[in-house]
Amino acid sequence: MTAYPSLTEIHATARRLHGNVLHTPVWRWQTGIVEQHCPDTEVWLKLELFQKTGTFKLRGALNCIAALDEAARQRGVVAVSAGNHAMAAAYTARLAGCSAKVVMPAHANPARVAACREYGAEVVLKPDMHQAFAHGDLIVREEGRTMLHPYDGPLTAQGTATIGLELMAQVPGLDAVVVPVGGGGLCAGIAAAVRQINPDCAVYGVEPYGADALYRSMAAGAPATLAHIDTVADSLGAPYAMEYSFNVCRRFVSEVVRVSDDAICLAMLHLFRDAKLVAEPAAAVATAALLGPLRERLRGKRVALLVCGSNIDPPRFAELLARGARVRDSGGLHEHPSGSVQWQT
Repeated sequence: MTAYPSLTEIHATARRLHGNVLHTPVWRWQTGIVEQHCPDTEVWLKLELFQKTGTFKLRGALNCIAALDEAARQRGVVAVSAGNHAMAAAYTARLAGCSAKVVMPAHANPARVAACREYGAEVVLKPDMHQAFAHGDLIVREEGRTMLHPYDGPLTAQGTATIGLELMAQVPGLDAVVVPVGGGGLCAGIAAAVRQINPDCAVYGVEPYGADALYRSMAAGAPATLAHIDTVADSLGAPYAMEYSFNVCRRFVSEVVRVSDDAICLAMLHLFRDAKLVAEPAAAVATAALLGPLRERLRGKRVALLVCGSNIDPPRFAELLARGARVRDSGGLHEHPSGSVQWQT
């Protein structure tokens, strides 16, 4: 059976990261779309988009680099990412005084590429995420750098689990936590913390239809690989699930649901209008799930949504908000057939 972060390890990680990560706030959503369509549901936002580097990724990256010995630090690190993890790895490497190479897909947001370079990392661009991961593995073999994996492994999960630890102290008595899913490292860590603190609190993972590796993995009972990724939520575009994070999610996550790109853009619009948040698409998927496939299931409950990041440039943000407005004005969403996968936990 795959090991998972224990509460003892999660508390130790929180102490280790103290001073280098921010204790991000929560905010109760009581206006706009929530007031209109979820009046019986108590909705809290965990605002991890206010974290240093703009996303939750810093927690896992810092925990991974803290485990390196001096020889490994001298050789440097490498990271593969569409942007957020690359930025966190670059920032973390600079703090640790070691060099970093980050491999990103050619379609990566230019602002994220620029941020990585500003933090001092060397950026390598590849045509897609599959080729980016392959090149990252090549750098590990040829240069001896340590891979700071974006979503797999115990150290990453221990880092992301500190979000769950904070959240459970900030909002006691939660009935459910809703978490965006890319590769599953964020969901694995948070679910491990939440369910060990309160086994009765459900944890829901949310993926875009065009990047649903964990959903497919849960249905198949083994990590799945996607042939193609197609979603506006580029930072959730992991090309495959991996053994460790998959098994931790399988143990602790209650259900995985999927949302469309239109639903994500509409959720971005609601977060902007009601909470005044500049949420990137990945950060809006939990809201999209609350307003879509999870709406009836969570009615009348105390719920926390993770708002995981805000690394998006103004023109792209405006473009996606406009898409969300078109969806709203057209009279609603034209969703895929709703679907989710459940299993025993």
